[in-house]
Amino acid sequence: MLPVLVVEDDEALRDALIETFALAGYEVITATDAIRAMHIIRQRPLGLVLTDVQMEKVDGHELLAQIKAGWPSLPVILMTAYGVIDRAVDAMQSGAASYLAKPFEPERLLAEVARYMLPQEGEAKEAYLGDDPGLKQIYDMALRVAPSDATCMITGESGCGKELLARFLHINSQRKNNPFVAINCAAIPENLLESTLFGYEKGAFSGALVAHAGKFEQAQGGTLLLDEISEMPLSLQAKLLRVLQEKEVERIGSTRTLHLDVRVLATSNRLLAEEVNQGRFREDLYYRLNVIPLELPPLRARPSDIIPLAEHFLKNRKGGHSLWQLTPAAKLQLTQYDWPGNIRELENVMQRAAIMAPSSIVDVEHLFLPAQKPVLRQQTVDMRTLERDHILETLERAKGSRKQAAELLGMSERTLRHKLRQYRLQESEGAKASGGKYGYSGN
Repeated sequence: MLPVLVVEDDEALRDALIETFALAGYEVITATDAIRAMHIIRQRPLGLVLTDVQMEKVDGHELLAQIKAGWPSLPVILMTAYGVIDRAVDAMQSGAASYLAKPFEPERLLAEVARYMLPQEGEAKEAYLGDDPGLKQIYDMALRVAPSDATCMITGESGCGKELLARFLHINSQRKNNPFVAINCAAIPENLLESTLFGYEKGAFSGALVAHAGKFEQAQGGTLLLDEISEMPLSLQAKLLRVLQEKEVERIGSTRTLHLDVRVLATSNRLLAEEVNQGRFREDLYYRLNVIPLELPPLRARPSDIIPLAEHFLKNRKGGHSLWQLTPAAKLQLTQYDWPGNIRELENVMQRAAIMAPSSIVDVEHLFLPAQKPVLRQQTVDMRTLERDHILETLERAKGSRKQAAELLGMSERTLRHKLRQYRLQESEGAKASGGKYGYSGN
């Protein structure tokens, strides 16, 4: 695993970040200012840079600009106690992978780092663990199409590894030395998504004080991942279709077109064909994106992979030692659990178990899995009902906090809100639901 570079001038916070990363199994390199950080970046390969914004002489935004000028594919996460939305938007449009406002929970930090961390050279061929034949077949197909520029549509439930597969495609392509740029269409407000994608010129709209390159420009020569493409509004889908067809883009407020050399990948946790039938997604855009369909199975469909993945997540903590052991009872509970949050949820559970276990032995009481009925794996089981029950139980454990529940479930708050709205509609139609005590009525 490549190291994380932490750039922070506050000694107490720097030490806390070092400890957090060490417990999660990351190698950490530190710098107290941007000048030292750039020296380190020039000397060795890194997986990610985490930098404070408020620093003397050269601040985090300037450091971001220097990194993107020389190492455009290196992910940079900014953190600041003085964050405001305008600066956050500026940072994202300037190429930042993410922007964390202090204070933030260690779990949130680790989730963001895991999302954007570059893989070690050679790790691309080993992007999946376990022996599930269906998953191996998907990765074998991905390996065959990776050298081409074919657009791929990666589908599957939240947390099942769609972005990991997208990075696998990029790293095994001829574009691997050029930028890999990801944009989560569900995480950016609709009124900002267009300018984030296509960029804008100075004065194009109120607040556009300087020009910004969009994600398409930032990915020039490399790969652009449109994560959760089904969340993109219809009005913007038409503009995206034109960019894909013409292979050129215009910044907002500009009349100059830029020719694009970008491979586009897309992901969705919904059935896009159904979204097309319901009029929520353009049919022509669907066929433009769905050249190579790759559907990832949920973790519950690959039970033989649960224990290998759990052991992998354990052994990649605390310096990567191999002393961790799962008791037979813990293994049984892990394999009987339904994993609605998929691999992301399993990773979170094992991180928590490693913290709660007083020794290297992980037992049932360290897993803190929610109580559930035994999972029947026959095709007749209504998985949607099981998912609903688990989501509502988790929301109750989080005392109605959607943010905390979404983190526990390994899904975005927007996805959680969408599911809760579905349950409310089902309740109004007479379907059995217990939503009253979870506080999801209408919001």
